[in-house]
Amino acid sequence: MERINKVLARAGVASRRGADTLIEEGRVTVNGEIVRELGVKIDPARDAVKVDGRRIHLTADAKLYLMLHKPDGVVTTLDDPEGRTTVRDLLRGVRGRVFPVGRLDYHSEGLLFFTNDGEWANELMHPQRKVAKVYRVKVRGTPSRATLARLSAGIRLDGRRTAPARFRLSGSGTNAWLDVTLYEGRKNQVRRMLRSVGHPVSRLRRLSIGGVELGELPPGRWRPLTGAELKRLRRAVREGADGP
Repeated sequence: MERINKVLARAGVASRRGADTLIEEGRVTVNGEIVRELGVKIDPARDAVKVDGRRIHLTADAKLYLMLHKPDGVVTTLDDPEGRTTVRDLLRGVRGRVFPVGRLDYHSEGLLFFTNDGEWANELMHPQRKVAKVYRVKVRGTPSRATLARLSAGIRLDGRRTAPARFRLSGSGTNAWLDVTLYEGRKNQVRRMLRSVGHPVSRLRRLSIGGVELGELPPGRWRPLTGAELKRLRRAVREGADGP
């Protein structure tokens, strides 16, 4: 018997947390019954599991690990009821089903990973791993040194303090550029933190995750992660787990 979110992750449907979201939304059935309880255990060899009415099969397909340069104006979902361009539309030529590891909001750009390996995605996104994500951000105005120090130390967001981060001025002017490094992944965190101190974001691009850089990959294009990049990410996960 295995937890159903682990079964769905291994099948490449979503990460474990993504599978939990599918369950909470009532989109998962086991033997024809909607699953409502997180943590339910099933027998994948006997039980019939469906997501959105489609039967899920465990396969021995090769694992895929990709990076995409997400452009502005693209939704980080595989389908969109409003008919907007989704990241799936940009993954032409990918053989097999993959899902995004984390997300970037509609108007954000930059590095996004995709995989069919739910276990790998779960490890990379787990908040206890503290995998570094680096952003280049343009804001309205120029934050003071005191403001940048305050953001780096952590501020109250959603009733709890954000983890220590790095906010550094990389270009001055009427509208400054910042280099931002986060070690957690709350929804729209960079935008919300800067908006809260009076410097709303006008442009945001993610440059790297766990030491793996976007580099010169053009917007809207994807490529497989190299063996060296996968090793770097596994090391980042391991070092985050071993850290304080």
